[in-house]
Amino acid sequence: RWQAQRLADSLAGEKITAVYSSPLQRALNTAGPIAAACGLEPVVNEDLIEMNVGVLDGLPFTEIQERYPDLMSEWAGKSGADVWMPAGERLRDVAVRSWDALVSIARDHSESDIVVVSHNFVILTALARALEFELSQFRRLRHTVAAVSVLEFQGDRVSVVSINDTCHLRSDD
Repeated sequence: RWQAQRLADSLAGEKITAVYSSPLQRALNTAGPIAAACGLEPVVNEDLIEMNVGVLDGLPFTEIQERYPDLMSEWAGKSGADVWMPAGERLRDVAVRSWDALVSIARDHSESDIVVVSHNFVILTALARALEFELSQFRRLRHTVAAVSVLEFQGDRVSVVSINDTCHLRSDD
């Protein structure tokens, strides 16, 4: 909550015209204060939701290793983006659906500054795409909770303006 409020305070003076969020509560808990600081309501976009890890959701790492002994090495390998999570989705699916959502949102707000609140895999796959990394290289990037990364969409061109900015989270104490 502290991080979300610090983020909201840092964006309050910006000319933000829309705040989009994943439907998951943790994203909405961040998007809410940002939207309020800008006099807006968050707009939920289902395509911004985190990766569906299926039956792995909530399992401790040790249990995942016991039940699916080869999964983690496959997931961490060069073709990891195409590995299906048991009863879930592939990282490639996350990358495609979330990128399509970002492009659509950018098109709808082509002359505006907007905020999109999402999750780790969504953010990292979007950054990898914008930086023209192979999707399997997404692990080279880091994105801290409540950090800001800025992408600028101009037609078919995307520029990375900043990555993982956490200046607003520095304590005044």
